[in-house]
Amino acid sequence: MIEDYQTLQIDRQPSGVTEVVLNNPERLNSVDVAGHRELTSIWSDLDADPETKVILLRAEGRAFSAGGDFSLIEAMMNDSAVHRRTLREARDLVRNLIECSKPIVSVINGVAVGAGLAAALLADIPIAGRSARILDGHTTLGVAAGDHAVLIWPLLVGMAKAKYHLLTNEPIDGTEAERLGLVAKVVDDDQLLEEARRIAGRLAAGPAEALSWTKHTLNHWLRAAYPAFDASVAYEFLGFLGPDPREGLAAVREKRPPTFG
Repeated sequence: MIEDYQTLQIDRQPSGVTEVVLNNPERLNSVDVAGHRELTSIWSDLDADPETKVILLRAEGRAFSAGGDFSLIEAMMNDSAVHRRTLREARDLVRNLIECSKPIVSVINGVAVGAGLAAALLADIPIAGRSARILDGHTTLGVAAGDHAVLIWPLLVGMAKAKYHLLTNEPIDGTEAERLGLVAKVVDDDQLLEEARRIAGRLAAGPAEALSWTKHTLNHWLRAAYPAFDASVAYEFLGFLGPDPREGLAAVREKRPPTFG
């Protein structure tokens, strides 16, 4: 039940827009075990919700999402059951977003990494603030770029730019993200949420079936890349069983450059 969500705040608007809010600003909206599970399932639940016409994904605080919580990363490395379950969720998170029949607008403010970034960039209309700081982050941690990256970055920005940013993890601000085609629109930070709500409201007032089928057919471009996506997720989670992620996590905690083998 949508009312049972604990790590996501669900705000229904009279217009038919349902806001899904990452609401753990004290931890920069990092995603723990429960949060990863809910971020996976919310899209199919809202797809089946008759009160929801459009979904708006946003975050409270100064960051969109700092990526996977340390507790989730450690659990994946140390507990095979958590490792396998999170692998399935990582796959289903992406597929549930793609198969959700309702338009999704995302609001990217501040740092956006990991599963949170996957949800934001797989939204139908991702909107970024100028000071947004987007980076995939996987190779910095010591695992292959999984989640959404291999699936959608080459399609949005081209193969050369996708390889550059996924291999180097050089951050991209909102202005550059729009220039590259990674997001649909960039907006001044103080106007970001207002503009996203305006667009979501416009979609909610539009022809629901026409919008739904347009989204569905456009997403065949993403479905065509499912084999590459499945391989990327498998290689990502294979990496969590090796030594590099332990060093990567230790380096992040100790705020130092990692020393990989």
